[in-house]
Amino acid sequence: MNNLETETSEIIVQEDLQRLGVNNTEALAKFARVANGLINNGVYPKTQVLLMFAQLIDSPKKFSFSKNKLTNLALYVKNLKEIGQEIVLSDYGKTLLEAEANKPKFEIEKIGRQHDADFDLREHAVPYKIYGANYIEQGALDQMDTAMKLPISVAGALMPDAHQGYGLPIGGVLATTADTIIPFAVGVDIACRMCMSVFDLPASMIEKEDKLLKKVLSENTFFGIGSESGRKFDDTLFDRPEWNSLKIIKDLRDKAYRQLGTSGTGNHFVEWGVLEVLAEDNLMNLRKGSYLTLLSHSGSRGFGGNIADHYSKIAMNKTRLPKEAKHLAWLDMNTDEGQEYWLAMNLAGDYASANHHEIHNKIARALNQTPIKVIENHHNFAWKEQLADGTEVMVHRKGATPAGANDLGIIPASMTQPGFVIRGKGVDAGINSASHGAGRKMSRTKAKGSITKDDLKEALKKAGVQLIGADLDEAPQAYKDVNKVMEAQADLVYVLAKFSPKIVRMADGKEKAED
Repeated sequence: MNNLETETSEIIVQEDLQRLGVNNTEALAKFARVANGLINNGVYPKTQVLLMFAQLIDSPKKFSFSKNKLTNLALYVKNLKEIGQEIVLSDYGKTLLEAEANKPKFEIEKIGRQHDADFDLREHAVPYKIYGANYIEQGALDQMDTAMKLPISVAGALMPDAHQGYGLPIGGVLATTADTIIPFAVGVDIACRMCMSVFDLPASMIEKEDKLLKKVLSENTFFGIGSESGRKFDDTLFDRPEWNSLKIIKDLRDKAYRQLGTSGTGNHFVEWGVLEVLAEDNLMNLRKGSYLTLLSHSGSRGFGGNIADHYSKIAMNKTRLPKEAKHLAWLDMNTDEGQEYWLAMNLAGDYASANHHEIHNKIARALNQTPIKVIENHHNFAWKEQLADGTEVMVHRKGATPAGANDLGIIPASMTQPGFVIRGKGVDAGINSASHGAGRKMSRTKAKGSITKDDLKEALKKAGVQLIGADLDEAPQAYKDVNKVMEAQADLVYVLAKFSPKIVRMADGKEKAED
């Protein structure tokens, strides 16, 4: 459903409430106030509110203890029942409950629980390829060596933007046996991804219409740890039965809905820039030239973060490893835990994609435009793939871009350096991967302690970039030279286009980084 096109039908009127069995004047006023508050603030769509009202009228005691946005209304309905003025759910309301109960259920076949076990590391690391070793800190190299000593490791590669993280370094690509998956090797921000919309509009709009572009950007993007969006452009993802498959997913569904179309904190951004197409390519299907382009970077928000935290803890309890490798604990895909994480990870991937589409669709609508090309890829994920010799493996790309033959991808840099649209070459030694950006050369703490506001202003002025939000930890000086990073992976990708950021929006600098 396109909610932006159905605003009038989304309002709950008196007749809607009366159809549920709400009839007295005071109750109608209270229900209407709660209903349209939820709808106008984009908390729930009309259909969901009516269903929740039916559930509340049917069982007010249950909602009275739920501590959510319906609690006070539930207490009111419960009190009416106690004094003999009960609101009786209508036959129409009962049909809503029956339809909800009869929705298709997504059930995971029960295989059996994973047993606790202790594991040792190999004495020597499985050999792996390092790209741009001169640009990679020792901590990241040590982490990759540890990962390649896991008894389940089959192959790996380290990208030139690599830097130290938890477990697998950011920029690490790890192929494990096909029946294992490592939550921390996927990452905390599951399915963090890039999305680019190219418009058939002159790049000169960046200068001539900068006020308009900043306004559209500000009105249609939402940043911050607890940020929520308003009306949704397309919420059909939430019709999928997977949302009712596991308790943790069901518990996070409402939060995920409210955060649809938001971007989080840290290095996440939405920005306007100029895309210069350098080489015409059948996959990209754009003529050489310069285009007004929107680029975004974010992931699966609180939904993915909670999934990652939950299953990482399970993995570390089930798979006990030496201290230096504890964050590389895996789940067995032949167990309930492994199948649950696989389902949740993939749903988080689709949710992250929907987040980007929500932002891009709203902005395109605000400009009364349709993109002539949309490109996207995610870089915190695990894929079932085959190595060159046919070995089936689970490939974890933690901060690495898929670069198989004919894969299109986006490699951003910093707010003043260009990013690139690439086409993968499908290099076996690189595990069909490339970097996911320029990569940090300074920690956030070091950046804040060594870069001044004047340094940042000077860099922005020199590059002609307007910045909304962000702090010194995201200053361009904290990142590696993207040109050197691209040189180091010339064997892995073809460069098709260059993107230059011009109007950048990020979270307020006071926000804790989520990436």
